[in-house]
Amino acid sequence: MSFPLLTATALLPALGAVATAAVPARRRTAAKWLALVVSLATLALAIVVLVRFDPDGALPHSRTGSGGGTPFQLTESHSWIRDFGVRYELGVDGIAVALIGLTALLMPFIVLAGWHDADPLETGSKRWRPTQGFFALILAVEAMVIISFEATDVFVFYIFFEAMLIPMYFLIGGFGDRAHSQGEEAASTQRSYAAVKFLLYNLAGGLIMLAAVIGLYVVAGSFSLQEIVQARADGSLTMATSTERWLFLGFFFAFAVKAPLWPLHTWLPNAMQESTAPVAVLVTAVVDKVGTFAMLRFCLQLFPEASKWATPVILVLALISIVYGALLAVGQRDIKRLVAYASISHFGFIVMGIFAMTSQGQSGATLYMVNHGISTAALMLVAGFLISRRGSRLIADYGGVQKVAPVLAGTFLIGGLATLSLPGLAPFVSEFLVLVGTFTRYPVIGIIATLGIVLAALYTLVLYQRTMTGPVKPEISAMPDLRVREVLVVAPLIVLLVFLGVYPKPLTDIVNPAVEQTMSDVHQKDPKPAVEAVK
Repeated sequence: MSFPLLTATALLPALGAVATAAVPARRRTAAKWLALVVSLATLALAIVVLVRFDPDGALPHSRTGSGGGTPFQLTESHSWIRDFGVRYELGVDGIAVALIGLTALLMPFIVLAGWHDADPLETGSKRWRPTQGFFALILAVEAMVIISFEATDVFVFYIFFEAMLIPMYFLIGGFGDRAHSQGEEAASTQRSYAAVKFLLYNLAGGLIMLAAVIGLYVVAGSFSLQEIVQARADGSLTMATSTERWLFLGFFFAFAVKAPLWPLHTWLPNAMQESTAPVAVLVTAVVDKVGTFAMLRFCLQLFPEASKWATPVILVLALISIVYGALLAVGQRDIKRLVAYASISHFGFIVMGIFAMTSQGQSGATLYMVNHGISTAALMLVAGFLISRRGSRLIADYGGVQKVAPVLAGTFLIGGLATLSLPGLAPFVSEFLVLVGTFTRYPVIGIIATLGIVLAALYTLVLYQRTMTGPVKPEISAMPDLRVREVLVVAPLIVLLVFLGVYPKPLTDIVNPAVEQTMSDVHQKDPKPAVEAVK
């Protein structure tokens, strides 16, 4: 039996979570170092997955059947709940490999950035912050996200899709941001509200998805994504039009909540506002990507006809997310809420690229997931360092930071420029591909979506101007610049943003064959150019 590499990649952080939680209370520093070592070891395993994965081995023409097959590699399959046809099946395609890499890459930076976020509060505080629990929960989320990207059995995916809500609930509600002016009791109430809202929204989506999962099993007699896709391709499985559409809506609703897509987005600003900066990054750069990833893997491949049927409405919702999120970001007074609404706008671009049903759009959407994760991590973590120094999330409480902390201001600027998709930084390539892919099939949607770019420039530059430039406020005058640990967190992310902005080929080479396969499964081809090329 070959080494179960995919299982090991998810199991290592799970075991690390248990070990970290078991560290004695007085050994808080040991718990931190253990979490960091486990996250780095998981990154090493993710690199092995990347090296072992062969993008050319996943080309559609290498599959059997007409448009059938799923291009999974490093597969594992074992019987689990035999009476219900549930199998422990894992496999990765190029899209999954890219997102596993993103998850494993960000975790060491999240751990380092949150090094002191769970330290005991001041003497006499009513709240107890178990440091070991904080880092154990982060590792638990990593394990569940990674196995969600790997699962090719719908039931296995559903279990971990829902299970990750529990550690996230405790991270939001139990380890919130200390930058509150209302007092500890009011801050605790707001944290609890944000955590419960996050949990209820996502549980509602999950319950609807559970009904759809059961319905899929009744219709298909299997939970295996590979078996269902192949059976649909060779004609041995057919679904009534109404049945396929209802099942699609059940899956899509859950993924749209997780993404989040307007109008199911309202939990995100509260969750990010009340979380520590590393947990906010965990929410929007890692956990939310499971929703958009699942749209590509499950909605499109399991329900190709229903996906095409729903495309016009979904594109309109994505367009509203783009413009609405950007408009609300412009008017925010809270730094974290601004980043949250900017993320809602960016997720609109991702969903638009997925359902544009073009290879450029879906490649751009996948790149956007990766690049948005890196750029949001860079911006939010630097914002967290800024907020921890001043003790306030309000934009109006800052001014002149670049004169007293130039390195902090410079990294904040690069993170902001990446958020507005400046050419030369990684998100630009993603956004350009999404817009091109959308415009070739839906030109009106593509044109209106460009408004999101203009608004992104507005909210990003206004944020930088109000916080970093101008006269130095008295409360800012003694602000220290980034420390060594903080530079180690931010610098690699900045380097990646520049590298992938200038040379995205390593990522596109991994992603494009998987996108080509998805297009084949949905029976879609890129539209022909309206004007033929000049010879």
